[in-house]
Amino acid sequence: MSGNERSQATIQLAQTALMAALCYIGFQFLRIDIPIGGDKTAIHLGNAFCVLGALLLGGLKGGLAGAVGMTIADLTSGYADSAPRTFFMKLMIGLIVGLVAHHVGHLSQQHEPAKVIRWSFLGALAGMAFNVIVDPICSYLYNRFLLGNAEVTANLLAKWTAVSTLVNAVAAILIAVTLYSALVPILRRTGLLASPRT
Repeated sequence: MSGNERSQATIQLAQTALMAALCYIGFQFLRIDIPIGGDKTAIHLGNAFCVLGALLLGGLKGGLAGAVGMTIADLTSGYADSAPRTFFMKLMIGLIVGLVAHHVGHLSQQHEPAKVIRWSFLGALAGMAFNVIVDPICSYLYNRFLLGNAEVTANLLAKWTAVSTLVNAVAAILIAVTLYSALVPILRRTGLLASPRT
């Protein structure tokens, strides 16, 4: 590995760690808890940084940043029983955003602002659509069969999860696309924009 390749790998590792930290902060400190019986769900900004990470770094690195950062946030904020589900969901969000934005739309090669916005939006929309559909289903199955909650409780949690997930998705798309569009010219000028494969 050449010195330049090592330097790029170090930069990408640092950027991935930064995105994981932002995902943690987005959930841990930028969150509104919604109590539901003996459990809770939340409106938060963690997903915005997960999506932004996938747009900036590619699906795998962005997904891992979201999965690690938000799983740690779950473990330290009273959501520990959701941590395994969080890891899976955030990794999948990143992979889907990366697949659509980078593999299909070649986002990192786009220079026209309209195309940058279009492909970052479509990638973010695909990842958040997955989350809006799958997270309530996972919530129901997880609460009903893994945690052993009553069917009424699992149904109620799934319904509230659907509402909070939709609010989180809209916020994540708007914030991630706006930040990506603002950051990409700066990162290109400084040579810090990653060239993700997916």
